[in-house]
Amino acid sequence: MKRRKKICMFFAALLCILPFDKRMVQAEDYWPTGPEIQGEAAVVMEASTGTVLFEKNPHEQLYPASITKIMTTLLALEHCSLDEEVTFSKDSVYNIERDSTHISRDVGEIMTMEQCLYAVMLGSANECAYAVGEHTGKGYDNFIAMMNDKAAELGCTDTHFNNPHGLPDPEHYTSAYDMALISRAAIQNETFRTITGSKRYTIPFTNKHTDEETPLVNHHKMLTNYMGDTQFLYDYCIGGKTGFTDDAGSTLVTYAQKDDMILICVVLKEHSNGHYKDTRLLLDYCFDNFRLWNVSEQMTPEHEDSQVTGTANTEIFGMTHSFADLDEKSCIVLPQSAVFGDADYQVKEVPDANVAASIEYTYAGRVVGSVAIRATNAQTVQYPFHEMSEENVLEKEEKDTNLLYIAIAVCGVITLVLFGFLLYYVINNIFIFRHNIQSRRRDKARFKEIKRGRHTRWKTRW
Repeated sequence: MKRRKKICMFFAALLCILPFDKRMVQAEDYWPTGPEIQGEAAVVMEASTGTVLFEKNPHEQLYPASITKIMTTLLALEHCSLDEEVTFSKDSVYNIERDSTHISRDVGEIMTMEQCLYAVMLGSANECAYAVGEHTGKGYDNFIAMMNDKAAELGCTDTHFNNPHGLPDPEHYTSAYDMALISRAAIQNETFRTITGSKRYTIPFTNKHTDEETPLVNHHKMLTNYMGDTQFLYDYCIGGKTGFTDDAGSTLVTYAQKDDMILICVVLKEHSNGHYKDTRLLLDYCFDNFRLWNVSEQMTPEHEDSQVTGTANTEIFGMTHSFADLDEKSCIVLPQSAVFGDADYQVKEVPDANVAASIEYTYAGRVVGSVAIRATNAQTVQYPFHEMSEENVLEKEEKDTNLLYIAIAVCGVITLVLFGFLLYYVINNIFIFRHNIQSRRRDKARFKEIKRGRHTRWKTRW
């Protein structure tokens, strides 16, 4: 009996260590829960995909204060060249609160657009933001309309701008999510990235400031030791914009990069230094709990003869590289506990002659990225995008074959165990079998002898 238990335990252990395909048993999609923060609203967005990794009251309408200047700078970069001359009007100098942040520009002062934008982003100069708006929009009111049109274009639904600097105005508001959308569009502009990531800049002599230069220091304390404060410096910070008014509280947009991942953190209506503490907490949480997956590297294998990763001698959803290829820079973002294959995808048509389609990836009910399938000049036919690629088919067949081998091995083990039980039983009971057989033979012979004797006596009697 003890030996039988040992054999059963061995068999159970063998089943436990046999390799099974991970897809046979898979936990539900998991999205990490973020930390508790003090701010009224916050969003952390991954820059390349637009995926929201953390959110708190993302659509609550709040005052943005000076992070408004990100939109002002973005529009100026899109519509002006850096060497254009900006002349400060009387309105730009006097239509701002005198106790607000400024760099003491004078009416009629001339600066280049580049100098103005550094003053806007690093020094948060309100008169410079006003002058940039007037120049870019060829009129103040027109620029305000441009700001709201751009916000709508980017998908903002909780935003209305009423000035280019962010000073208090009941008709000037946004949300953490909308501000993340605006900040994402801005960081995709290389010149903006250079400006926001600059720690210091010096405005040279102007026609009004002929005797001294104007030094600027970036006010973002995660990037520089502004006012000698080093406690909030953050190694991964690559830029951002600060903001504060009594009505808005402290607001902060921060760009941070670790390896290939760029995060955009927006916090609104914070108090004291809480905007820096919450931002660091959120950035560390997202860097620790999420990672990027390059789609083209995962969808198509690299080949030694390929000059471009994921295009040569490969197939993409049934299309050879002669007809289409994937955007090599496109990524998806997933929790650290997930792998690329865990994400679901859906192929969507795109109204673009150079793009055959777009693959949208989702995980845990969230859109986590997409990739464009670019059409080439070759003539194509309609391809079954819903079918698996040859590589995926081969991988599936290999897995099915492995499972077949496992099933055969399990059946073989069961057969051996049963045969072992049978052999063990026969060996332990062979003497009993012999005794039983001999007893049956003796009984049979005795029965025949008795029967024969009875027959003899019957004949003699008659």
